[in-house]
Amino acid sequence: MAGAIASRMSFSSLKRKQPKTFTVRIVTMDAEMEFNCEMKWKGKDLFDLVCRTLGLRETWFFGLQYTIKDTVAWLKMDKKVLDHDVSKEEPVTFHFLAKFYPENAEEELVQEITQHLFFLQVKKQILDEKIYCPPEASVLLASYAVQAKVINLYQMTPEMWEERITAWYAEHRGRARDEAEMEYLKIAQDLEMYGVNYFAIRNKKGTELLLGVDALGLHIYDPENRLTPKISFPWNEIRNISYSDKEFTIKPLDKKIDVFKFNSSKLRVNKLILQLCIGNHDLFMRRRKADSLEVQQMKAQAREEKARKQMERQRLAREKQMREEAERTRDELERRLLQMKEEATMANEALMRSEETADLLAEKAQITEEEAKLLAQKAAEAEQEMQRIKATAIRTEEEKRLMEQKVLEAEVLALKMAEESERRAKEADQLKQDLQEAREAERRAKQKLLEITTKPTYPPMNPIPAPLPPDMPSFNLIGDSLSFDFKDTDMKRLSMEIEKEKVEYMEKSKHLQEQLNELKTEIEALKLKERETALDILHNENSDRGGTSSKHNTIKKLTLQSAKSRVAFFEEL
Repeated sequence: MAGAIASRMSFSSLKRKQPKTFTVRIVTMDAEMEFNCEMKWKGKDLFDLVCRTLGLRETWFFGLQYTIKDTVAWLKMDKKVLDHDVSKEEPVTFHFLAKFYPENAEEELVQEITQHLFFLQVKKQILDEKIYCPPEASVLLASYAVQAKVINLYQMTPEMWEERITAWYAEHRGRARDEAEMEYLKIAQDLEMYGVNYFAIRNKKGTELLLGVDALGLHIYDPENRLTPKISFPWNEIRNISYSDKEFTIKPLDKKIDVFKFNSSKLRVNKLILQLCIGNHDLFMRRRKADSLEVQQMKAQAREEKARKQMERQRLAREKQMREEAERTRDELERRLLQMKEEATMANEALMRSEETADLLAEKAQITEEEAKLLAQKAAEAEQEMQRIKATAIRTEEEKRLMEQKVLEAEVLALKMAEESERRAKEADQLKQDLQEAREAERRAKQKLLEITTKPTYPPMNPIPAPLPPDMPSFNLIGDSLSFDFKDTDMKRLSMEIEKEKVEYMEKSKHLQEQLNELKTEIEALKLKERETALDILHNENSDRGGTSSKHNTIKKLTLQSAKSRVAFFEEL
């Protein structure tokens, strides 16, 4: 009895000790997952669980997004999940999305899963027209994504767009999925609206403007033009960012320059702006320092994995080529065997025809020979009749005339019979000769049929796989340590390095620009001006003014003026 009571008590205590949980649904760009979370879990606990499940190590780009009324918000890492202003109905839904964007996708996105998630998110933003994409870039991007975004701005049918997409796609044939997605991102990151978060603000004069926050810095836009900022402040020019209620304050690095302020519509918007500013600024600083040991290891692993995949693709390509060659050889052998069978059939038919012809010729020769004998016999009989007639000739002239006439006729008949007999004899000789030739042809046909049927069969081909190339060399990473205290002198040096990076980046993207310009020139004649949207017109104006409409070019031009003049310009808008 005591044992049963103790057992019930231990079960009750165990039941009380079990933590309470709630269900969370996580929506990524290509999947949905559900987790049971403990009530005490903070945002970091849930975020780390999602990243581990996805096998994602480049966590600094991503966050968990949810919606508060009409405003998006991001889960805070140091705050309990249920302490956020989220729906208490289970499952609680969060979207796992990229919160911060890289300056250079090819250099910064290391893991394939990271590249894939960015690719899916950017592609959706372009297709949903949250990122403006000009037609020529849409075609090139569609050729990498293997799906089309056909628009009616040009006097072109869907078939004409498809033809151009197919042509570009043929050029990319053979690329792996991760390579195609990276090429997509390299093109997309030059679009003016790529990676920009827009917020409605007002300056001191009450002018309605848009604040854009991205990987490069803060940008001020006209509400009617989200492509070209009026003012830009790179992160290396900003010393401090803060807000009080709805008022936001930006302190430039140069202490001689006055701070500039703006007002947002809601307090929660200011919180979101500050989060994005802090995160983007941290990543901006991180990019300009030496890679951490973790990132170095990830990059080394990525290079090794890329080399392994390249070797595997080469091996598969060789196997495919050998298989195709074996199939071509097999088809050739089958074709030759079929040809030999046809030749054997034809030879057999020719032999049968030869045999039939020989039989007919032999029969005809025999008949002709008998006819010749019969004609010779008749000729002899005619000769005998002529002699008899001569012996019994009537003495009278009439009888004599008649007799002469009969003799003459008999002579003519005998002559004709002799000629016919001679002709029949020649014909019989000719038929004998034809019969001999037919029998010779029959002999040759039998000989050829014998040769065909006794030819050796071809042995099956067993292609020997070509030896794989030797192992790829191992990678040794040697990183020079860099430190940035971001003093005034360091900031100037950093600015120079940034300008150098921009020049190098433009050199790298030169090929893509040439592709886009080539396609744009090709379809320009088919454009319908009356169907241009406001964004199309703004994009074309930017291109006409600057030669190219890349974000780096635009920001570079906007930052040529001093920070003080830019602050003054903002306040006067």
